[in-house]
Amino acid sequence: MTFIWTLRSRKGGLVGAAATAVAAAVILAGCASSGASGGDPSGSGGGSKNYNIVFIPKSLGNKYFQASDAGGKAAIQEFGGTYSESSGTTASATSQAPYIQTAIQQGVSAIVLAGNDPQAVCSDLQKAQAAGIKVVTFDSDTNCRDIFVNQVTVQAVADGLVKLVADHLGPAGGKIGIESGGPNATNLNAWINAIKKDLATQHPNIQIVDEVYGNDDDQDSYNAAQGLIQAHPDIKAIIAPDSVASKEAAHFLSDNPQYKGKIWLTGLGLPSELGDYVHSGVVEKFGVWNVDNLGYLAAYATKALIDGKITGKKGDKFTAGKLGTFKVGANGEVDLGPLLVIDKSNVDKFDF
Repeated sequence: MTFIWTLRSRKGGLVGAAATAVAAAVILAGCASSGASGGDPSGSGGGSKNYNIVFIPKSLGNKYFQASDAGGKAAIQEFGGTYSESSGTTASATSQAPYIQTAIQQGVSAIVLAGNDPQAVCSDLQKAQAAGIKVVTFDSDTNCRDIFVNQVTVQAVADGLVKLVADHLGPAGGKIGIESGGPNATNLNAWINAIKKDLATQHPNIQIVDEVYGNDDDQDSYNAAQGLIQAHPDIKAIIAPDSVASKEAAHFLSDNPQYKGKIWLTGLGLPSELGDYVHSGVVEKFGVWNVDNLGYLAAYATKALIDGKITGKKGDKFTAGKLGTFKVGANGEVDLGPLLVIDKSNVDKFDF
């Protein structure tokens, strides 16, 4: 696969009413799928190790996590484990707690979680760790885990998105807005803070006038874009570092062609969701990483933890199937990378 260019300087999405632990157990049981080992009910896979791994994304029904979790499932099937997926339907701070509790009750070997909040579910995750369950976070970190599998470094995301906006606005600069997802999401807030620092130090002629949140919900994100533009009709660009926010901001702009050529949109998104908007000219360029590979890497990092090959110590190395060898960095972080820039030349080359 050929990409137009990548950014390596130092480049989503996202989704609950409270659910009971009983409901979580039903969902987990219904979603479980046997791995390549032929469905060993113990989840032990092809050997003595227990590779019974549950993925808990920010929310269910989000295409971003459907793609990432599909990558995780493929990896788990490769090494003969048992895969399951469970979460709430909205990305609230505590919506994942019942599913963590159910995973503990079921005695899984590992939880792979994209956090909606850095601290809200730490009590439950720590209980899981005390029970011998490995905890891996991916996409969005928490304050309590063994390993964090990051899509790309925070600074690379910020550098990439700021470059896209700065290249478009040129020396004149202008006012811009930010539309994000959940207000407590660790990854989104880290990216936004880094974007602010980049703009302040490198592009003081570009001013952020407002930040709005769509809560990783389609309608809320559409309304957030509408509110941002109506409150600040003189903005020249929007950065949406969240797949739902970018999709729905593009949706709003598409529904209101009077803004075409006046408000420029970029951010992080999925080619499958933004492709039509790219071809229609609503979106010129946006960023993403290989979402399938993010889940795939998280699964292999989990296996390495279960096998005792890594502990989260800086310098630990492990092999992640088709992706090759990875090294654990500072603070137990493993980076997938790189950020890919998507435009008309390559948007149709991706299947996520």
